[in-house]
Amino acid sequence: MSSPVLDTAVLRTEIRLFRREPGAIFWILLFPTLLLVILGSVPSFREPDDALGGLRLIDTYVPVTVLLGLILGGLQGMPQVLTGYRERGILRRMSTTPVRPVTLLTAHMVVFAGAALASALLALLVGRLAFGVRLPEQPFGYAVALVLAVLVALSLGSVISALSRTTKIAGAVGSAALFPMMFCAGLWAPVQAMPRVLARIVDRTPFGAAAEALNEAAGGQWPAWTHLGVLVAWTVLLTAGAARWFRWE
Repeated sequence: MSSPVLDTAVLRTEIRLFRREPGAIFWILLFPTLLLVILGSVPSFREPDDALGGLRLIDTYVPVTVLLGLILGGLQGMPQVLTGYRERGILRRMSTTPVRPVTLLTAHMVVFAGAALASALLALLVGRLAFGVRLPEQPFGYAVALVLAVLVALSLGSVISALSRTTKIAGAVGSAALFPMMFCAGLWAPVQAMPRVLARIVDRTPFGAAAEALNEAAGGQWPAWTHLGVLVAWTVLLTAGAARWFRWE
């Protein structure tokens, strides 16, 4: 059985490996904020819109960029690395050492969760300083919704890892799921501006519910329990599926 010290060593190793991946650092940590800066540079995005209840488009895109780092890390980053470990026999070899494979999996999830949260905080900070976007008026509710969004992103990434035999398959499946998830998060159109029927459907998706919960907390309301419930339900279902289908070799 691995000791706490050994667990810390594994975590530090995974952090060092992540820091050596410039692609992961750019897409997960920097790209969401860069996209926010590009959108905020468009004058019309800084004008109040009656269709959005007086909000500016840039106000509605901050939660989207907060979620974007989670989506990229969960669907693109984590599955390919975990699948690569399995494909190269790293997990099988670890099973003969004091370090259990689950230790590596936990450390890897902590690394990507930390990167996603750092990306979210960076987007919030730049949105506030560069474009005057108000910080969440219900910070505790915002934090709850954000943590649940991280969990659902990681559980979805775990399912992709479980079902993918090779890194190429993991990349293809992650890419196929990426664009629908970004649409549901409101990247192409804010959830508030979607037709009612479409908005109801999107509200039942993990990142559609997450976007709505973050918007509600940003505006000073406690996130609707229906949206938080959707996130919890998806996390439980996806985690159960990943646990059932995941193989270490």
